[in-house]
Amino acid sequence: MVHDMSLANQFAAYTAWRSGLAANIGEFQEWLSQNELSDAQSDLRLSQLLERLREDRLNVAFVAEFSRGKSELINAIFFAEFGNRMLPSSAGRTTMCPTELLFDGNKLPCIELLPIQTRAANSSVTEYKRFPDEWTIVQLDIESPEAMQDALRQVSETTRVTPEEAGRLGFEVGQEELDLYRVGTDGMVEVPRWRHAIINFPHPLLKQGLIILDTPGLNAIGAEPELTLSLLPNAHAVLFILGADTGVTQSDMAIWKEHICGGGTARRGRLVVLNKIDGQWDELKTLEEIDAEIQRQVDSSAAILDLPESQIFPVSAQKGLVAKINGDDALLERSRLPQLEAALSEELIPAKRDIVCDNTESEFGEVSRVVRGLLESRLAGLREQLTELTELRGKNKGVVEYMMGKVRAEKDEFESGLQRYYAVRSVFSTLTNKLFAHLGLDNLRQVTHDTREVMLDAAFSKTLSDAMAQFFGRSREALAKSNGEIDEILAMMEAVYKRFSVEHGLKLGSPTSFSLLRYEKELDRLQAWCDGHLNTMVSLLTHDKKNITQKFFEEVAIQVRRAFEHANRDAETWLKAIMAPMETQVREHQIQLKRRLESIKRIHQATDTLEDRIAELENVEKSLLQQIQSLEEIAGRVRGMFLPLEAQELRAA
Repeated sequence: MVHDMSLANQFAAYTAWRSGLAANIGEFQEWLSQNELSDAQSDLRLSQLLERLREDRLNVAFVAEFSRGKSELINAIFFAEFGNRMLPSSAGRTTMCPTELLFDGNKLPCIELLPIQTRAANSSVTEYKRFPDEWTIVQLDIESPEAMQDALRQVSETTRVTPEEAGRLGFEVGQEELDLYRVGTDGMVEVPRWRHAIINFPHPLLKQGLIILDTPGLNAIGAEPELTLSLLPNAHAVLFILGADTGVTQSDMAIWKEHICGGGTARRGRLVVLNKIDGQWDELKTLEEIDAEIQRQVDSSAAILDLPESQIFPVSAQKGLVAKINGDDALLERSRLPQLEAALSEELIPAKRDIVCDNTESEFGEVSRVVRGLLESRLAGLREQLTELTELRGKNKGVVEYMMGKVRAEKDEFESGLQRYYAVRSVFSTLTNKLFAHLGLDNLRQVTHDTREVMLDAAFSKTLSDAMAQFFGRSREALAKSNGEIDEILAMMEAVYKRFSVEHGLKLGSPTSFSLLRYEKELDRLQAWCDGHLNTMVSLLTHDKKNITQKFFEEVAIQVRRAFEHANRDAETWLKAIMAPMETQVREHQIQLKRRLESIKRIHQATDTLEDRIAELENVEKSLLQQIQSLEEIAGRVRGMFLPLEAQELRAA
């Protein structure tokens, strides 16, 4: 079977797989509710799982200094079928404003632009996304490439402001080595008009959940902490673009070290593109000589960036675009764009699929195990009843009365056990309240507020960095205390599970464990990042250090709050999950005891003959076995989706 490795085809296959997975899980959820096997917890878990699959996104960031041909590369990979350049890519400083390309079906195609003036406030772009009226909206006419190009040109508009204003917005004016913002003859400085652009556009790849982040060079990255704190680290792939004509310059190196592979974050999906190799295409040289020259550049870039050569892709974006538009296969081959696209799809999509598989598999596995346990305990209860009744064949009334007394005593004993269960529940809710006192957002709000106060009063940058360190210290302490409460809840529930399984024969297994480790790691990452960046940033910047540190703090606070919000959600789900199996089993056990008592009573009162009752129970047993079988079939279909693709093809064959 031939695999077409183009990004579009790979991505379409991935999307089809994801929809198939969602459909199978949906079918499983439907089956549970039809068979009345669904409880609040499993229903919630499956709905959240489906929600996550629906919202699954693939983020690719393009990062480069100016004039490395980044916009042209995006044009060549994603927009060639429009038969024209969609993103403006003339020489000079084009994209000064970070741009996201995505598709949101709830909105008409448009460009949303956030004015540069919002930088003066201490709020991040993510915060502004909650306030649509702060953005300027330009509608897109997707039928007309010319109209599209006109609209897209607005992304790179500039505006003129006073040098003071420019400084306040984070633009360094007229410093020798970064002489990007010069004071013009009118005493004003030209700066980008927009701080952030979101292009909502129904491109086939974007429709499937791809998001492209186009980030401008070092200067703009430095002024937006959010780019380096959350957008770049969360990208599934980062394409770093160098110019074959310039090689690795100092500013390229600064971006690479600080924002892409700093602090040992060289993860999967970090690719380097050596663009503009057509500059080497010289009619006076042989093809071999040209290839050798390109290879030399690849080798030297690999050595400087400390990367395996296999992660560096020499291409000509411009020739690739022309070749795609004109249907010129030979030129496309020579532009080497197909190799980059193949690498992107091989790096990106399997990595994405693995993440989705891991998350889905563990959640789904838990839910299906709980249901299976429930059906098995019903079957065991039923078989116990059948055994009791078959033993009554040919016995007299006295024996039946004795049996009835026995089941009644069991029922009473179980009811008194229930008192203990209610006591456990009240201890459980006390512990839960203690947990949320530490982990809750109110606590974090207080910590953030205190830090902000200290920063506003600070006179020295040492006070500022101490305040930051203390902010992390207190956030960490909150997580540590929460972990203590979680351990206590877990220990209590383990004891309770054990006791109930011994005393009442309930099949409970052991309670799902839970840890806040990933949130501790997130705090470590944010703090390491702050320590590294704040120092370099503050030493680089001459103006208002306090202002910059505060801006950073606001962004960091948002990221920490986000981590705590997720931790809260996870903790709530876990608390429901740890109680649910017990509630379900206790309820089942009660029902089964009641049924046994009724059926012996009915035989005692001779309203039912023994044989009718046995036959009835045998039918129930049959349908239970059938339920277990169809559960296995449906769950098996979902599990089959987690197999590697080759194994799935074999199964299908």
